[in-house]
Amino acid sequence: MSSSEFTPIVRHDWSIEDIQAILDQPFNDLLFRAQGVHRAGFDPNRIQVSSLLSIKTGACPEDCGYCSQSAKHGTEVERERLMPVEDVLAAARTAREHGATRFCMGAAWRNPSDKNLDQVVSMVEGIHALGMETCVTLGMLTAPQARRLKDAGLDYYNHNLDTSPEYYGQVITTRTYQDRLDTLEHIRAVGLKTCSGGILGMGESRRDRASMLRQLANLPAHPESVPINLLVQVEGTPLFGREALDPFEFVRVVAAARIIMPKSHVRLSAGRSEMSDELQALCFLAGANSIFYGERLLTTPNAESDRDRQLFARLGLEFEEVQAERTEPGACHKHEGESHVHMTL
Repeated sequence: MSSSEFTPIVRHDWSIEDIQAILDQPFNDLLFRAQGVHRAGFDPNRIQVSSLLSIKTGACPEDCGYCSQSAKHGTEVERERLMPVEDVLAAARTAREHGATRFCMGAAWRNPSDKNLDQVVSMVEGIHALGMETCVTLGMLTAPQARRLKDAGLDYYNHNLDTSPEYYGQVITTRTYQDRLDTLEHIRAVGLKTCSGGILGMGESRRDRASMLRQLANLPAHPESVPINLLVQVEGTPLFGREALDPFEFVRVVAAARIIMPKSHVRLSAGRSEMSDELQALCFLAGANSIFYGERLLTTPNAESDRDRQLFARLGLEFEEVQAERTEPGACHKHEGESHVHMTL
């Protein structure tokens, strides 16, 4: 393997075949290459951390086959209205006291109404005033709504592609793939940073995984954060009972994401509570450098905080720290000698 394969190269012209060839490499060669690319762009022993709060739970009209919050599925998730602004700000203060520097909020909507967005804007402004970075995931956005969030001080917007265009119809029918791409375009157009990735283990093929990664890598700009989720099987959802994904296949996708999007933060997101310490360690070796920190991700369990600290101590990893000083809405400036953490979805 030549040293040039460790050089981070930002491309937007990947083919499915290019990426499948990366995924098909011998496992040791793939991890060696991914770690080399990772070291060229990041400190390999520092991991981003994030905190997430569900601000509106359940009763979503979408039919996403993996989601416990869909009104179309017979899950036991209790419906909850949009949280009051003060309750959200109190949760953000608690998260800040526990070391969080970015606060992420998720709402189970197909798309927010302008009235609902008024409350979310107040939340973003309040958290911005705490000196924290903000990220939200609210479903599809119009261009004017994206502008409102940017003007309120929002830093990141999360909107996942979930899977490949070819497999997408097997998972979701109430929203098109183009709808998702349009929302990502609205986000980029106003200068918000993007967080977009996908879910593995839904019955898709390796070619589907390559196709999903191609969609992400060939966007006009790579997402600043790429969450790689492992399906959390929830009884009552259509995808409950799917055959579990080979853990090595999950690691391969993390490694490929690191290679083809070398400047993005690659995040271990949903499903981490079901991963062994050894699997997580392989993912970090493959270039993952961001996690959710806390016991829940919206409505599903997450790895416990104490377990994370113990694992990091065993691996010699450290949480990244951030300078939270803010000078304008939507901006966070890194000062000389200080590291910067992105708390994303």
